[in-house]
Amino acid sequence: MNRTSVSSSNIASIGYDSTAQVLEIEFHDGSIYQYEGVPEHEYQGMMSAGSHGQYLHQHVKDKYSYRKIR
Repeated sequence: MNRTSVSSSNIASIGYDSTAQVLEIEFHDGSIYQYEGVPEHEYQGMMSAGSHGQYLHQHVKDKYSYRKIR
């Protein structure tokens, strides 16, 4: 999945697969998580948020299932 680099103290890059509704987050420590069943509006909201990390915690982290892929 292609990810876009973002300016964040914790998140290195963010990607989204609209067909599978998978949001992929790469953290600065090298870990990568995929959140499943995430609607595109959540991805758009995260990309336009003033704080990507804060958006992740408020709108995604405890609402969608995820798996660590690295």
